[in-house]
Amino acid sequence: MTTPITTLPDRQPTLRVAAMPSDANYTGDIFGGWLMGQVDVAGSIPAVHRARGRVATVAVNSFIFKQPIFVGDIVSFYTHIVKVGNTSITVDVEVYVQRDPENPTCHKVTEAQLTYVAVSDERKPRPVPPEN
Repeated sequence: MTTPITTLPDRQPTLRVAAMPSDANYTGDIFGGWLMGQVDVAGSIPAVHRARGRVATVAVNSFIFKQPIFVGDIVSFYTHIVKVGNTSITVDVEVYVQRDPENPTCHKVTEAQLTYVAVSDERKPRPVPPEN
């Protein structure tokens, strides 16, 4: 286990959600698949904004589970675009949890990098528009 940090990053999260019992196995640990889905949602948000339209996930470049997530944790997803290609956008996603409101702690639980491709209404790759 890594040492808990005391605060979240000094910026707004892209996504924040509470881990619920329906997202967990019988021992109260959140399913990795649930977390992967949430990371994909969070990563797609800046990709959609940068692409100014529809994107599709084309690769999970890396995904590291550092610590478990438990029912009741508040899960925050922080994103950062790291590369823009002709049709692709690569996004880093860092995931933190806040737990135990009586003795609050914060932990970085996951790091991931995903690549999205901008697609047309016909679901064909299209160029990412220039940045404004």
